[in-house]
Amino acid sequence: MDAPLLRTHTGLEVQVKRVSIQASPPGMVSSFVPFETESDDGTGLGGATLRRVDLWILPILGNLYTVSVIDRSNLGFARVAGMSHDLNLSAGSRNVVILCAFFIPYILLSLPSNIFLRKLGTPNWLAFCVVSWGLIQLGMAFITSWGTLAFCRFLLGVFEAGFLPGALFIITTWYTRHEVQQRIAVFYATSLVLGGFSAILEYDFTLLGGRYGIAGWRWIFIVEGALTIGLGLVSWHFVPDFPDQNKFLSTSETEAILSRVEKDRGDSLPDEFSTQKVLNHLSDWKIWAFGLMSFCAAIPTYAIGYFISNIELGMGWSKTAALLLCAPPYIFAAFTVLVFAWFSDRYQQRALTIAIGTVVAVAGLFFTGFAAHQGLKYAGIFLINAGSSGCIPGILAYVRLFIRFHSPYRN
Repeated sequence: MDAPLLRTHTGLEVQVKRVSIQASPPGMVSSFVPFETESDDGTGLGGATLRRVDLWILPILGNLYTVSVIDRSNLGFARVAGMSHDLNLSAGSRNVVILCAFFIPYILLSLPSNIFLRKLGTPNWLAFCVVSWGLIQLGMAFITSWGTLAFCRFLLGVFEAGFLPGALFIITTWYTRHEVQQRIAVFYATSLVLGGFSAILEYDFTLLGGRYGIAGWRWIFIVEGALTIGLGLVSWHFVPDFPDQNKFLSTSETEAILSRVEKDRGDSLPDEFSTQKVLNHLSDWKIWAFGLMSFCAAIPTYAIGYFISNIELGMGWSKTAALLLCAPPYIFAAFTVLVFAWFSDRYQQRALTIAIGTVVAVAGLFFTGFAAHQGLKYAGIFLINAGSSGCIPGILAYVRLFIRFHSPYRN
């Protein structure tokens, strides 16, 4: 059968031959290309080209995801900085409603949002999402009631819903199965490192309080909203697309990327979309099992993200000390994420690293929740962040590996 031709955005035609894939068990593959070495898979792709792909894809997506994490979690510090008093958020269950308002559309719209990636183009869709939630973030600076805040959080969830699944989808299309977790880890660790310092920056933003008659907590949304909009506009020119639509590789490099992915898992060429395929995959119990795993791993990270400053204030530290102590657990977690990913890809052990991370996170929860000593409580935050954050890239990489090769609906 003749190999089909694909045309890139630059008009270059590449030829990729469909191959018969002998699926390996989910813990093992027949070949492995380390993160730091050159490819020897017979496609002619050198390590320099792979590093070029890394540098084009990971920094921009990692920074955009950092912005999304900061924009959804800055509510905690804004409350401490005076928003709770000004909007009377402590009355009834208003805080709970405001937090939940984000997650309803975020959950419901994550799946359908990926339909737009191919139809509109990845740069167009992801940049649109970033600019849109940046505008919502900026608008939150001028709200006067808790109901309006809840509505803005709902809209924030609408526009953020499309970014993470889209970014992860793009990353996984460029790499073989046991290169993926390290790339997702770099993507995720970027948000941990930069997001860890966000509380300190937000404290600095509140020092603008009183200028032009604007309260300090409102400056958090003004500055971060403006930065998000600016980054979204710039990213329109740099957000990566699917390999067969990329703008920065030559014909031979594009063909090599597509060929190695085809050789590894047989899905370098896009499948035709249909509602029936979606429904078939949704009926696969493994998707729901991985979803439950992701849910369990994400809960501790969100708890720390939203309430770390409140937890540390409850330990008896001053506001300044609590803010300064927010960053170290995130730095440690970023290091752990990278170590777990290297081990998982190098030794092809997804489940083991996920299990280790889970045990570490549970131990941290016990320390923070029940230890009498302040130092042990703070150490627990390190363990919670490290364990749960270390699991997330592994679960995301695991589902990509497992579902593709064990689903009866694979084309």
